[in-house]
Amino acid sequence: MDRNFINFHVLISHSPSCLNRDDMNMQKSAIFGGKRRVRISSQSLKRTMRKSDYYNQHLGEASTRTKKLSDLKDIVVKRLSDRYKSDLVIKALTVIAGKDMKADVAVEGDAVAPWAVEEVAWYCEQVTKHGDDEKNLLKQLKSETEAMRGALASGIDIALSGRMATSGLMSELGKVDGALAVAHAITTHTVDADIDWFTAVDDLQELGSGHLDTQEFSSGVFYRYASLNIAQMQENLGNAPREKVLEIAAHVLHMLATEVPSAKQQSFAAHNLADLAMVSFSDIPVSLANAFEEPVKASSGGGFLKPSIEAFHKYWENVHAGYGLNENCSEVILGELTSPNGVTKAKNLEALESWVKNNGQEQRI
Repeated sequence: MDRNFINFHVLISHSPSCLNRDDMNMQKSAIFGGKRRVRISSQSLKRTMRKSDYYNQHLGEASTRTKKLSDLKDIVVKRLSDRYKSDLVIKALTVIAGKDMKADVAVEGDAVAPWAVEEVAWYCEQVTKHGDDEKNLLKQLKSETEAMRGALASGIDIALSGRMATSGLMSELGKVDGALAVAHAITTHTVDADIDWFTAVDDLQELGSGHLDTQEFSSGVFYRYASLNIAQMQENLGNAPREKVLEIAAHVLHMLATEVPSAKQQSFAAHNLADLAMVSFSDIPVSLANAFEEPVKASSGGGFLKPSIEAFHKYWENVHAGYGLNENCSEVILGELTSPNGVTKAKNLEALESWVKNNGQEQRI
């Protein structure tokens, strides 16, 4: 029987940077194992992935996340102008959002929510077919959930991350349980942040500086973890075949290993790629963050990367021995480090992506 969960484990060493900040303009952090770690929030990682050029190229246009419904209306009307009259698009948006979109006044939703243009197009078809009475539409469309979810094939990030809705037809028909769980990335070791005291030189000012400020920054090895519920993803895409979900999973792997938040990158340029990426097909979601509950110590020659990989592999062995986990695992590691028994070593990221697409099996030539 095919296993239902795909676990993604990534170790990535970032050079000095400040990739995710809090409301005080300080690096986000967390206490884990009683020690301070630098953190990159799951929200930051997910936004980084869906806004990436890679996502746009391989998974299509990401959803528009907003509560500014008036602005959304203008965008959707323009995007669908070659297929539907503006009145029809506005009617569809009105019943979906449960807000009067017909009036020429600013309208806001109850919360920020993701919207996919093709999903609105699907509702345009339903309004044409059944009329724009919300109660009648709800009655007619309750049996059309699979077809409606099929429209999310053009809004993959909604199927991955889910959607909560509180008004209009969306509250009855548009709620989506997220298929991809993403953890906050944390450093495998304790971090003492540095402070950059910087100035902006005014070329037309003879003495002093035009601006003075400080910015917290640090470097470290981060553990990224995510888990994909295959069956949930199939449901979210309108009963899509497993092969479709595995293709999406391979792209998720690529983004987790290569995409980096853009914050302060013009100042730090921490454009680092993953040093290790492991994928497992499993019956349950399993995070290996506890490999780093005791903070990793730098190696005798300096550096946290190698001891982080060693701690990760050791904990993987302990968890599998202790729980008898029946997983199918493969990984790619930069350099000459070996993989533990039970983990196949892929020659590169592309090979690991192909392994994922092939349901965790080596492709036979």
